[in-house]
Amino acid sequence: MSTTLTKGASAQPPAPKVAAPVVPLLHSPAAVPASIAHPLLLAGLFVWQFDALVADPVYTLLKALPVVAVIQAAYAILCLPVAGSPNAKSSKKQRPGEKKKKVFAAPNQIANAVISLLLVSILTPAFHVLFVLFGAPFLTHIAHTFLCCAHFAVLAVFPIFYVRGSDPIALQAVLGASAPLDQTFGGLAGATIGAWLGAVPIPLDWDREWQKWPVTIVVGAYLGYIFGSKVLGTVFYGKRWATSGPKEE
Repeated sequence: MSTTLTKGASAQPPAPKVAAPVVPLLHSPAAVPASIAHPLLLAGLFVWQFDALVADPVYTLLKALPVVAVIQAAYAILCLPVAGSPNAKSSKKQRPGEKKKKVFAAPNQIANAVISLLLVSILTPAFHVLFVLFGAPFLTHIAHTFLCCAHFAVLAVFPIFYVRGSDPIALQAVLGASAPLDQTFGGLAGATIGAWLGAVPIPLDWDREWQKWPVTIVVGAYLGYIFGSKVLGTVFYGKRWATSGPKEE
């Protein structure tokens, strides 16, 4: 009787665990106020520079890019767990007889932020090509498109690299939309949808100065990032759009 129960219990496969766990905010006194100040700083900078963006997109985007990079780096360091830290990994129960793994020193947050910024700068030309494939000007407005892609990368992709690192399984889950919603993935989803919707007013025959490339794309990316990061990543925290994705045993 006991043998049958043991076999029946052991026959049940363990529940699979998603390889890209949800990313929580850090449990520190500075995390919550910094998370609240983060969208306010981005929105304030954007409103302050909007007229200049319409008048001279290239100069304004170039001047604002390092400021946005500093804001994003400070937000990541103060609010998000760095890739490789215990907070960035899913909690996994130790199996009976399994040896306890050696715990290494926590990664350097500033170094990881710098490396993540370098990664997004390397990927910016790839985003430029992707934007062109989706309808951005090919032979004209090259600087406009490149700087628009740079802002998108710093806003939406930098936090993903900061918390996920170069883990291919986790990055595949993010690209496949099977990662859970948190402030990093919600920001990426929001910025992507916002930039896509931002292209809608450009072909309309309104003859408005703000319709020129890439003002509405930048507006959509910023609004989408703030909404996705703070609303999707908070209200729908831990929810998933797709149930299929890479699993870890």
